[in-house]
Parts: sequence; C-alpha cells; structure tokens
Amino acid sequence: MSTAEKVGKNLAVARKTKGMTQAQVAHVLHKYQSDYSEYETGKIELDYEKIVKLCDLFEITPNDLFGIGD
Repeated sequence: MSTAEKVGKNLAVARKTKGMTQAQVAHVLHKYQSDYSEYETGKIELDYEKIVKLCDLFEITPNDLFGIGD
C-alpha cells in the first residue's frame, strides 16, 4: 500500500468517525466532492495546507493521518 493510499484510508476513517460526508469535507476545503474522493482513494496526494486543515477538522495529528506509530 502506498503512502497516499494509507493516508486516504486514514482520512476516510477520520471522516466517518466525525460523522461527515465527503461532500461536507469537500465544502470545507473548497473542492468538489469528486476531488476530495481522490484524496481518500490515494489518487491525489495532499499538500501541506490540506494536511493541516484536515487534521484540525478531524481533530487528529499528522501522525494519526500518516499512520505513524500504528
């Protein structure tokens, strides 16, 4: 599994834990739902700004997002 796929899987778990839809998260990021979906599938890698914003939104650390310490 690539890093992008691992991050995407962790994003999906964090989003579902918060009870949010992909469309809701995409709105926060000012993206289309289809674009956000590609983050969760690992097709597109996150940039630093989005990592910070998503960690804040989901109340997780970058280590949680990247699966460091699992």
